[in-house]
Order: sequence, then C-alpha cells, then structure tokens
Amino acid sequence: MTLKELTVAYFQYYAIQAYLLLAAVSIAYVVWNPPSLLAGVAAAAFTVLAYPMIWYLLHRYVLHSQWMYKSPLTAKVWKRIHYDHHQDPNHLEVLFGALYTTLPTIAISVIPVGWLIGGPGAAAVAFATGLLVTAAYEYFHCIQHLSYKPKHPWLVNMKKRHMEHHFHDENGNFGITSFWPDRLFGSYYERDERPAKSATVFNLGYTEEVAKSFPWVSRMSGGVAKGHPRKRAANQNEKPRQDAA
Repeated sequence: MTLKELTVAYFQYYAIQAYLLLAAVSIAYVVWNPPSLLAGVAAAAFTVLAYPMIWYLLHRYVLHSQWMYKSPLTAKVWKRIHYDHHQDPNHLEVLFGALYTTLPTIAISVIPVGWLIGGPGAAAVAFATGLLVTAAYEYFHCIQHLSYKPKHPWLVNMKKRHMEHHFHDENGNFGITSFWPDRLFGSYYERDERPAKSATVFNLGYTEEVAKSFPWVSRMSGGVAKGHPRKRAANQNEKPRQDAA
C-alpha cells in the first residue's frame, strides 16, 4: 500500500468525515464568538499537550480494563471499541474508534477546561482542536496497522512500538504518536526487553475460562478466538476446502 492509497482510504471513512465536519462547525462558532487570543491559544495548547496523557489513561485503564466485559451493559461497547481490534489488529472496520464513544470522550476531556480558560469561545477552540488531533491520531493509527511501510525514523519507531503492543505484549506501549506517558509510568518497552510473548495479547485476558463467567462478548463473537489472526484466517479458509473434499 502506498501513502496515497492509505490517505484515500482514511478520508473515505465516515468517522474521519464527521470529525472534520464538526471541527469546521466549531471553528465557525469561534469566528462568530471568538475568545481572546490568549485564551484561544491556551485552550488549543492545553488540548494538544494533554492528549497523549488523556489517551494513555483511557487506553490503559478503560480499554484494557477487566471490568467492561463483566456486564451486559458494557460488554458490547468493549467488544467494539477494543476487543475486536486486538482480535484482528489490522482489520479496517474496527481500526477507527466508534463515534458514540469518541465524541463524548473528546467533549468531556477538553470542553470544560476550554470553558474555564475563556468561556464558550475557548471551549469551541478546545473541542475543534480535540477533533483535529483525534483525526490526526487516527491517521497515524492507519500507518501503524495498514500495509504501508514508513521510511521516516520517527514513523518507523512509532509503528514498531505499536505493533509490539498488538502482537507481542499488550501490557505496555499504550501511546499512539507519543510514548512519554509510557516512559513516565514505566510501561514503555522494546521487544528485546520482554522476551516472552504475552499469552493474552490477542484476547486482553478474555479467555474461555473467563467467558464461562462473563459470556456476553463470547456470545456476540461466536466464541473465544485463539491464536494469531493470520493462523485463524488460514484455518477458516482451509475448512471450506476440507468440507468440499
């Protein structure tokens, strides 16, 4: 895949279009009801600087939590927003976040601070910035998961760390574009520092034993899948041929 092909696929996804549309609406509101220059810059700066930590905390303590699959009220959400992504990390349909979870999260994370900084105008600046940063994160997330091979050293390292999170040990490298929160909290690693592969890297701890007590994700998934996604896909392709024979 070329970068151009990746970019075309990225802009075709409805969530990205929604982020950009809502960002444009927010910017239009800022033009109509502008905050002071200082307040606007402060709101935007807060959002950009806080985003790596916001994402880290959500990724580590919500998406990788062990409580969401334990209730039928949250199991479906957890399955969609992260379990399915770890089950098959390169599957495009679950690569992007779901709007019903991302939009409220963006709003709750940045609008109150923006409002405190400079009222509704600064809140709109913070929200627009959050939407654009989220769209940028999703673009880099595509680079990390799709079959494009970056050449820039920063992108190469970023992709390598994220692939380790998905294919080696999910208990680290929670960042997307920035890993300073991982370094701060001791969850940053390179593969040679953790020789043993995590047994739960593809299921996030939702095993067959766990499914006996909390079956909702398993029921929606048609069981608990095991092993590497490529091997599972190969086995699924082999079964029809065996049946035909």
